[in-house]
Amino acid sequence: MDIKEFQELMRKLYYIKDSRRGVFKTYLWLIEEVGELSEAIRKGRKDDIASEMADVIAWLSSLANLLNIDLNEAILKKYGKGVCPRCLRIPCECEEHIR
Repeated sequence: MDIKEFQELMRKLYYIKDSRRGVFKTYLWLIEEVGELSEAIRKGRKDDIASEMADVIAWLSSLANLLNIDLNEAILKKYGKGVCPRCLRIPCECEEHIR
């Protein structure tokens, strides 16, 4: 299954519920899943990490559906040239920014 197919699956499965919930609350669910991924990474549980990564992508897809954004198209637009979108190199040679 590619990104486009996955996003369409999320639309078929959850769009009605997501629409009722709205953009902001769907976004909050995405953030919650990112937190669960963080916890799984901290604990070093590989199976949980993989599962949480899948959940993050699912919620991101749901959010994209609500906002009418084609993730496949967005990814290709930003990364489709196969180089870093900022420095245009492989591997990236951008200066690191410590936050």
